[in-house]
Amino acid sequence: MSAASSIDESEVAKFARLADEWWNPRGSFAPLHRFNPIRLRFIRDIAAEHFGRDTRELPPFQGLSLLDLGCGGGLLSEPLSRLGFDVLGVDAAERNVEIASAHAARAVAPVSYRCATAEMLREEGLTFDVVLAMEIIEHVPDIPGFVIECARLVRPDGLLFIATINRTLKSLALAKLAAEYVLRWLPPGTHDWNRFIPPDRLRGLLKDAGLNILRLQGMVFSPLAWDWRLSRDTDVNYVIVAGQEGNR
Repeated sequence: MSAASSIDESEVAKFARLADEWWNPRGSFAPLHRFNPIRLRFIRDIAAEHFGRDTRELPPFQGLSLLDLGCGGGLLSEPLSRLGFDVLGVDAAERNVEIASAHAARAVAPVSYRCATAEMLREEGLTFDVVLAMEIIEHVPDIPGFVIECARLVRPDGLLFIATINRTLKSLALAKLAAEYVLRWLPPGTHDWNRFIPPDRLRGLLKDAGLNILRLQGMVFSPLAWDWRLSRDTDVNYVIVAGQEGNR
């Protein structure tokens, strides 16, 4: 696979080594399993409002396409396909795609997977109603270039979701030191704090790529409830929703 703004070979190899753990709720990706429900609800609710869909109707998103960039084992791709999206999950690690495809086959989930990059899809002229780049941008070598590639994959009146981690002392303490070395939620070395990106910088890159900022949303972990919730606090985890200029 050719070099691209979305590919850091060392990062791809890191997650490929953990590929067999994707669907183990007690394994290396246990924190992501805890995080997944709130991510799914957020994507569902924003997409329903934007596209005028009723989530009480099943499947609510029939006829809409969705791209899950850096899909990993398919933790988002599978449930979103069951909501009616025509889902394509792509990942630069072949092993991740193999794991995701095998799990989808066993679960009879209507989702397609490819070993590909954002650049490859853009060169093919593909566009989607919804593009997800969830917890991936902090692992790419050229963030401005990657944002541009993501923007080009979004159809007019479509949505782009980018979730990542803010670069603050709080995120260094919680998302890096505590998560990797104290609580052992993640393997040491999973994240590089220097690659975390502040919301203002990401918003600027999205605007430069021709997108409108539709929503900035913080997500925080509550130790008391042992669960995630939406918050105005963007000091650690946050997601930005953007859309092509000319959106309603």
